[in-house]
Amino acid sequence: MSAPAGMPAGAPERARAAYGWVTDGTTTFLDLVDDLAATPDAWATPSLLPGWTRAHVVAHVHQNALALGRLLTWARTGVETPMYSSQEARDRDIEESSRLDPATLRDAAHESSQALARQWDELPDSAWDALVRTAQGREIPASQTLWMRTREVWIHAVDLERGFGFEAVPGDLRAALASDAAKRHAAGDSGAALVAWLTGRSSKPPQLGSWL
Repeated sequence: MSAPAGMPAGAPERARAAYGWVTDGTTTFLDLVDDLAATPDAWATPSLLPGWTRAHVVAHVHQNALALGRLLTWARTGVETPMYSSQEARDRDIEESSRLDPATLRDAAHESSQALARQWDELPDSAWDALVRTAQGREIPASQTLWMRTREVWIHAVDLERGFGFEAVPGDLRAALASDAAKRHAAGDSGAALVAWLTGRSSKPPQLGSWL
């Protein structure tokens, strides 16, 4: 089977689904951002994320593209380039970006997404398996950045609360997101309650912490 149109030739087979998902998700997210920019007053209103406005969500996704780009630079050059210099720097960059005027932040979100796509396109074949570290300290191959970005654009598209919900997310991607979230939560303190609920052995949904 041939790779999806536009998929980098050197990307491993396991990245096939994520490449399609991240491409479609980026388009979906940026379309919502364009819609928001047409109604500037909506940027300062709350998102689905506690304590964050819609502008914060857009700023976060913009900064995430830059951060994943740094991981790809690490994979390409072999020079350690963390996603963020610190948690404080990450939070500060998001806050500062959220204060940009809507048109400027919209353009920044488009430009950083396009730059990230170019970095994937230009990544040498040998770099896809290069090991890098996430902001949480997990060691992953660079190919996992496709899945990381997939989660960001689709879930935060929902967080913008602009009429786009999980029912509009492709079914196979919903299943992958649910599996990812369940795996992470099951390993934590709420794991037993989650398993009991998912298997129908408990009617009480567990209290879950943050995931993404």
